[in-house]
Amino acid sequence: MSQTSSPLTHFDAQGQAHMVDVGAKAHTRRVAVAQGRITMLPATLALVTAGTAKKGDVLGIARIAGIQGAKRTSELIPLCHPIALTRVAVDFEVLAEQHAVLCTATAETVGPTGVEMEALTAVQVALLTIYDMCKAADKGMVMSDVRLLEKHGGKSGSFVAT
Repeated sequence: MSQTSSPLTHFDAQGQAHMVDVGAKAHTRRVAVAQGRITMLPATLALVTAGTAKKGDVLGIARIAGIQGAKRTSELIPLCHPIALTRVAVDFEVLAEQHAVLCTATAETVGPTGVEMEALTAVQVALLTIYDMCKAADKGMVMSDVRLLEKHGGKSGSFVAT
């Protein structure tokens, strides 16, 4: 199947979707960091920070969910390669004045393809878990600003968001 010079690598020369062939790519250390936030009512944030939500330790469970989400990215995103993750970290920062929780996920591997999707999936799944655990108290929570902050490794080199 011939390749196209399009920057959209998941399409062949005929415009058909395909999984990118990474077989000949060098195995290098690859790191990606993604971030997003969930904004909620002040009373809901108080439940989260006090650890008194009905379903338990919201941020602890969301951390595990984010890690699990990163590990299952290729099952959720159709053209992602299953990759061997060497590290996934999910961290939270409570932004009290903004009534929000900021989630940052870092994913790492040594392989032929990047881990941007794994870091982004970790953030989304962690935020969704916070929503799920707190929805009885606040159905108006808003997840926003999910984006790639940085990535390193591979042929395209480094990217750092401005």
